[in-house]
Amino acid sequence: MKKRTIFFEDLGIKEYQETWKYQKKLFKDIIQKKINRVSCQKVGYLLFVEHPNVYTIGKNGKKNKHLLVPSDFLNKINATFYQTDRGGDITFHGPGQLIGYPILNMDYFFTDVHKYIRLLEEVIIHFLKFYGLEGVRKKGKTGVWMNNDIGKKSRKICAIGIRMSRWVTMHGFALNINTDLRYFDYIIPCGIHDQEVTSLRKELEKKEIPFEIVKNKVKKSFQDVFNVEFNHL
Repeated sequence: MKKRTIFFEDLGIKEYQETWKYQKKLFKDIIQKKINRVSCQKVGYLLFVEHPNVYTIGKNGKKNKHLLVPSDFLNKINATFYQTDRGGDITFHGPGQLIGYPILNMDYFFTDVHKYIRLLEEVIIHFLKFYGLEGVRKKGKTGVWMNNDIGKKSRKICAIGIRMSRWVTMHGFALNINTDLRYFDYIIPCGIHDQEVTSLRKELEKKEIPFEIVKNKVKKSFQDVFNVEFNHL
């Protein structure tokens, strides 16, 4: 099958609200072209970004139950909070975490929401193999966990939350690389009790994981799983 070409852009470190606004611009542009049946529609984009400390919650999330600290405490830990239009519950984004926002016109791929989410999980599972790690799915849950050792809590390394309208996607995955995991202590991550959050650095017992190398490997995994090539913006 011929590979589709999508645009790739690395935004570096950028505030959540600014990135969300940019996502919505690209998302709405693709939808409008579909509505107007404009020829030569874009297949889509993949954005990489790191956010300063921020908690986000999906449209059906339970802030009062799953944010464990009062709002004024967030100022003390230099964090912000946003209610978003994605699915899923509460999570944390911060430095050392790789965020991937695919904004894709699924007419060029397939029109199946659940299959799309499973393929996002597959990108991360594929990526973890570069480091000799086994990422797994958890029945009835979204995201990627580390292989659960007997007698230990499951360890989530990647959260996924998306929005899809007229078969165009936005939002995406949050992969913990060198993330300060202490920030997860103030929430019930993704609204799931009795689980731990982990990072690539913690799993590999390293002081620091080279971030640019991680980006290249995740890009390679995304290309392989979605059968795409990148046009760099």
